[in-house]
Amino acid sequence: MNDTANSGGEILVRVNGVTKTYRRGGETVNVLSGLMLEVPRGDLLALMGPSGSGKSTLLNLVGGIDRPTSGSIEFAGQRLEQMNESELARWRARHVGFIFQMHHLLPMLTAQDNVELPLLLTGLPAAERRRRAAAALKLVGLEDRVKHKPAELSGGQEQRVGIARAIVTDPDILLCDEPTGDLDRKSGDAILDLLQALNRDHGKTVLMVTHAPHAASRAKRTLHFDQGVLATQSKP
Repeated sequence: MNDTANSGGEILVRVNGVTKTYRRGGETVNVLSGLMLEVPRGDLLALMGPSGSGKSTLLNLVGGIDRPTSGSIEFAGQRLEQMNESELARWRARHVGFIFQMHHLLPMLTAQDNVELPLLLTGLPAAERRRRAAAALKLVGLEDRVKHKPAELSGGQEQRVGIARAIVTDPDILLCDEPTGDLDRKSGDAILDLLQALNRDHGKTVLMVTHAPHAASRAKRTLHFDQGVLATQSKP
């Protein structure tokens, strides 16, 4: 199945006939089966489906963390499977921001220091790293929490720090794996508001894996996975 938004805009991500298999003991497990998908720049796309259907695997492939067994993934015309590991690391640092269900913040570092971490790969001077981290924290509404450590923040605030860390390099795409899954409804809604604002006001393309229908309802499109293939689409 080939799934494309009807916007007619530039295609940022193109997944061409991708399969992904793993070996588990003596068994071959098929996670993705000939997947075809196009994601226009500026899309906000929710991926739904049961556990094990391939949603998070797709995020890892689009983010260059994993490689397809067969098929290809193009990002703005670049073939990810043709890059070596060091090329992929540099590419991820420039183009991709990851947002996880668990915040993965370093507990001994302040919010600002956690947000600065991706910038350590860029060679920017320390003063510029601090400026960009402070700007990212302001954008997510935490300008008054820059010196707080994770233990001094609420769960929703920790997730905002995680989002600030994801956007501090000004990536083209945000890959979100259950970004509200560990939050109460009020905190989760605030995070969804923020993701929508990043998409609407700052042009960030967002791919979001979620099990929550209320989270998926915030997306421009929702795609449903079933046993490694795309089953249905809503909000065309």
